[in-house]
Amino acid sequence: MNLNQITVPSSNLSQTIPFYQTLGLRLIVHSAPHYARFVCPDGNATFSLHLVEELPKGEGIYIYFECDDLDKHVETLVEKGVHFEELPNDKPWLWREARLKDPDGNQLILYRAGKNRVNPPWRIKG
Repeated sequence: MNLNQITVPSSNLSQTIPFYQTLGLRLIVHSAPHYARFVCPDGNATFSLHLVEELPKGEGIYIYFECDDLDKHVETLVEKGVHFEELPNDKPWLWREARLKDPDGNQLILYRAGKNRVNPPWRIKG
């Protein structure tokens, strides 16, 4: 089994689509005004948005995008006017992360984890 795509709710696709394009995702389906699908620039994972009348309540959705050169990618996005809540920094769980929100308030984490992505020192054996 392999993860194909994640679909998140959006209240305004005309605003949210350009945001994700700025992050580097490539739009491959646009069924206006209800649905948009992107392919990630590395690998084959896809990410999609669907229009909703009301966004979920609470903390919302956390979405992680792995970046090989995190610091450079964040620097480029900042130059394009993207606002980050947290610039790249090292975390105790051995990942380097930067955090921002999409136009719908979903939490995005751009990160670099290297071997610790699936093999942290505390990984369950077997």
